[in-house]
Amino acid sequence: MTRLLIATNNQGKLREYQQMLADLPYDLTTLRDVGIDDEVEETGTTFVENAQLKARTYAAQSGLLTLADDSGLEVAALDGAPGVYSKRFGNIDGDGERYQFLLDKMAAVPQGQRQANFRCLICIIAPDGREWLCDGRLDGEIAFAPRGNNGFGYDPVLYLHNLGKMVAELSMEEKNRISHRARATECAKAILAEYAKS
Repeated sequence: MTRLLIATNNQGKLREYQQMLADLPYDLTTLRDVGIDDEVEETGTTFVENAQLKARTYAAQSGLLTLADDSGLEVAALDGAPGVYSKRFGNIDGDGERYQFLLDKMAAVPQGQRQANFRCLICIIAPDGREWLCDGRLDGEIAFAPRGNNGFGYDPVLYLHNLGKMVAELSMEEKNRISHRARATECAKAILAEYAKS
C-alpha cells in the first residue's frame, strides 16, 4: 500500500484527515512516523504559498507522496485578517486566548457585518514532482461569544446560519461533511484516487 504523508503536527487536523481519507488505499503516515520533527516556517503571504512550501519541503525530506495544507479564518470586517496569520494572530499561543482576542477586536462590529469564512488550501506533491492544489471554504459569521466544545482553533466563534450552530457544536461526522477542509479534501480524494491507479 502506498504511503501518504499527512504533513502536519496538529493532532486535530490529523484526526480529521484520518477520518476523511479512510476509504482510500493509502497508508497514512505522520511526520513523527518518518522522523521529521522540524516545523516549516510559514513565510508565504497566501494560503497557496504556505501549503506549497510545506508540501515541497516535507516531500523532499521524506521522499513520499505528501499532502500539506494551510488554512485559516478570513474576517470581512478585518479586511480578511487574520488569514494566513490565523495561528499566530495577536502573537498569542492558545486557541481560547486567540479567539478571545478576535472577539475583542470585533466587539464594535454590529450584527450583519460580521461575515467570515474558514479557508483551506491543500497541496499534494508526488515523488516525481507532480503537484496539485485544492481549495475549500466554509462561510459563516463571527459570533459575539464562543459556544461548543468540539473542534479546535476558531471553531467556537464561527456561526453557521444554515445550521444554526457554531462549528464547535458540530460532531466530527458533521464537520467532516461540510468544513472548508472537507471541501478541499473532496478534491484531494479525487486526485489521490486517480494517483492510486497509476
